[in-house]
Amino acid sequence: MWVIGPLSLVVLWLVITALVGYISGWTTLAKHYRLNSTFVGQRWRMQSAQMRWLANYNNCLTLGSNESGLYLSILPLFRFRHPPLLIPWEEISLSRKRLFFFEYMRLSLGRELGIPLLLRPRTADKLKWAAGDRWPMEADYSRL
Repeated sequence: MWVIGPLSLVVLWLVITALVGYISGWTTLAKHYRLNSTFVGQRWRMQSAQMRWLANYNNCLTLGSNESGLYLSILPLFRFRHPPLLIPWEEISLSRKRLFFFEYMRLSLGRELGIPLLLRPRTADKLKWAAGDRWPMEADYSRL
């Protein structure tokens, strides 16, 4: 009987984690860009970002960048249905976005998928530095 309470909490945790992975688009990205090897490149732990449908990943992401692409990983506690990803730069487009008083870089992940990843400019600058000349060109929507 005493096992039911803790077991229920574990099941609830797994369901919530899987649901966030689905809502954010991480599960969809994993079908195409799952990383099954070790990432080699610059990494920054405890980063924050926002993805599709206001799914926030606050201080739980590891973001990385190298010439191959953008690396996304999450703390092990939240990793259920969130495998590490490596998205090639040619599958990413970017633009600036303003929400209320804050400016963000919007990375659109997956050419056909278009799953948004909103980053603070300072975080995007670190990724850009590590990507070198492979960093995607910023879309200029002001002329449209």
